[in-house]
Amino acid sequence: CCNGVVVHLGSGSDGTEDSDSSAEREQTNSSESDGNMPKRTRLTRRTMSQSPLNVVLFHPHANVDTPDVKRVGDHDESPPLTPTGNAPSSESELDISSPNASHDESVAKDPALRDSDKDLSHRPKRRRCHETYNFNMKCPTPGCNSLGHLTGKHERHFAVSGCPLYHNLSADECKVKATTREKHEEESKVQEESNRHATRHQAPTSKQTRYKEQVTEMRKGRNSGLPKEQKEKYMEHRQSHGNTREPLLENITSEYDLELFRKAQARASEDLEKLRIQGQITEGSNMIKTILFGRYELDTWYHSPYPEEYARLGRLYVCEFCLKYMKSQTILRRHMAKCVWKHPPGDEVYRKGAISVFEVDGKKNKIYCQNLCLLAKLFLDHKTLYYDVEPFLFYVMTEADNTGCHLVGYFSKEKNSFLNYNVSCILTMPQYMRQGFGKMLIDFSYLLSKVEEKVGSPERPLSDLGLISYRSYWKEVLLRYMYNFQGKEISIKEISQETAVNPVDIVSTLQSLQMLKYWKGKHLVLKRQDLIDEWKAKETKRGSNNKTIDPSSLKWTPPKGT
Repeated sequence: CCNGVVVHLGSGSDGTEDSDSSAEREQTNSSESDGNMPKRTRLTRRTMSQSPLNVVLFHPHANVDTPDVKRVGDHDESPPLTPTGNAPSSESELDISSPNASHDESVAKDPALRDSDKDLSHRPKRRRCHETYNFNMKCPTPGCNSLGHLTGKHERHFAVSGCPLYHNLSADECKVKATTREKHEEESKVQEESNRHATRHQAPTSKQTRYKEQVTEMRKGRNSGLPKEQKEKYMEHRQSHGNTREPLLENITSEYDLELFRKAQARASEDLEKLRIQGQITEGSNMIKTILFGRYELDTWYHSPYPEEYARLGRLYVCEFCLKYMKSQTILRRHMAKCVWKHPPGDEVYRKGAISVFEVDGKKNKIYCQNLCLLAKLFLDHKTLYYDVEPFLFYVMTEADNTGCHLVGYFSKEKNSFLNYNVSCILTMPQYMRQGFGKMLIDFSYLLSKVEEKVGSPERPLSDLGLISYRSYWKEVLLRYMYNFQGKEISIKEISQETAVNPVDIVSTLQSLQMLKYWKGKHLVLKRQDLIDEWKAKETKRGSNNKTIDPSSLKWTPPKGT
């Protein structure tokens, strides 16, 4: 994540001027019916929680200093567009300066300010607010005294994510669970260290086999249902506390799965606590909860550093074509009536059927790419690049209908990558997840690498979900290659040259599939026919669909001199 910055810019290309006060009044009336606006579908994190394509949290410029943009007018909405509907193509159209630098300049120019600084120089410096707990803050859970923490590692909490009472636990129970988790983690580390030099053994050990049997046994009764008495107890708890408490989870699934869920909760709470202490998220409620995007209402997953005047509203209204963000549905309706954009800026480099891919230069279309990064941060955890977009190319995938080209997802890549990374950041929009579009984006990135005659790889580190998505793609590529391979000797170098996949990624995938064996001083690639047959059966069952990239539909040459 990146520290939030407040961005103040002029009004948009629609020519309207909407004051903050009128926007906030309109916000209160945003629930009124609008016959001109299409019916929206609400998507929440819960509906997408099973998605394997919620990808990727990596890019090169961690801890990038994000510049403030000077306020241009009193009726600002979001980054301005040119009269043609395109984003400004150069920095000369925007006045960008460092907040620290501008402050220093104003002090240097005004002698009165310099004198006042001298008068106050004897005062002690005030500590930054995130270096200590704010004891005026209180947990929003009714009846909670803010003592204890879900992780068992902190004495106080100020958010629902760390509240033991919300999770139907006490502070002491959280500490006991934390001790148990730490003990298990130490045991697993010892086990991993002992197995580190035994990676050449392909078959699972007897201990791993016994553990798998134990887990299978524990999971047998997880779908047996609840007795009537427990159902009544759960309903009574729900009626008594509503949304102020977590539902009772005991006996809904196996103890093993419930413990895994509790571990994930504690880990997420610990990560949020670290971000709060670092000041990267606020202790207040300045977080966008939902966005209206086209005909969808999307629940956001993570904090994104939109300007504070927008973030405090809790709901954001985003134009799905130019990605301009607004404060109310009325402003969005007026903007949509005048917005000339129906597709992303840049060049359309791929089209097959309704699917298109546009190449957008971060230098030529800076505002659009910045808005795209801010939007992506709502659904990516560790993304930190928002404003320094000039060194990157953005490949935006859309699905077209009679109203325009709707954003499906995108990936970015460096114009000149020293390590030949073909992806810096990748995202599939929540409403298009679990439909094969994520794999299409990955496949398209490797297609570009083939045209460039390079071997590509995604930028490290990969997130857990990103690794799952790429590992699934690499597995499919390798099994397809094995299925079509007719020779007797296979070379990892040849596989890499034909598929554009990095040899390191090929080796790691072969190891995960147990297709790489060390024998008599040599590494051998095993052709596991059972895996190939399983993949072929899935391919046949899936049938022919348009969720694949057709190389013949690509009209692109590698950019030069960027």
